[in-house]
Amino acid sequence: MIARAQAGLLLASRLLLAAALLPTGIARALNVSGFALTLAGTGLPAPNAIATAAVVVQVFGPLALILGVLPRLSGLALAAFVAVMAVLLHSFWHFAGPAAVAERTLFLADLGLAGGFLIYALAGPGAWSWQGWRAGRASKPGTRAPARAKRPAGGRAPARAAA
Repeated sequence: MIARAQAGLLLASRLLLAAALLPTGIARALNVSGFALTLAGTGLPAPNAIATAAVVVQVFGPLALILGVLPRLSGLALAAFVAVMAVLLHSFWHFAGPAAVAERTLFLADLGLAGGFLIYALAGPGAWSWQGWRAGRASKPGTRAPARAKRPAGGRAPARAAA
C-alpha cells in the first residue's frame, strides 16, 4: 500500500512540476521571435539561438518529466534551465520598490522549481513512469532476460575465487 502511495505522489509531483513549465513553453514555441526579443532586451548575445534552445528544453523537458524518461538528465537539465532563466529574466537587483519585490518573488519561485527538479533527478520518477514500467517488465516471467556477459576468447568461463 505504501509503495502505491509513493508511486502516486511521485506521479503527482511530476505532473505539477511539468505544469509549471509546459504551458509557457508551448506559448513561447508559438512565438519564438517574441521570446528572442525579450532576451535581446536583456543584452544577451545570440538571442535567437538561446530562445530556440530554451523552447526545446521547456517543451521536451516537461514531456520527459511527465513520462519519467531519463530522470537524472531531464531533472538536471530542467534545474539548470530554470536557474539560468531566473538570473536572466528576473534580475531583481536592477529594480527598486514594488518592481523589485515582484521580480524577487519570481526569482525565488524559479529557484524553488530548480530545487524540485533536483529532487526529481535524485529520487527518480517512481513506479508509475516509463522507467518503472520497463523495470517491472524486465522482472516479470516470460519477458526477455538481460543479455549475459560473453565468455573470453578461449571459450572458458573465468575461474572463481576459492571460498
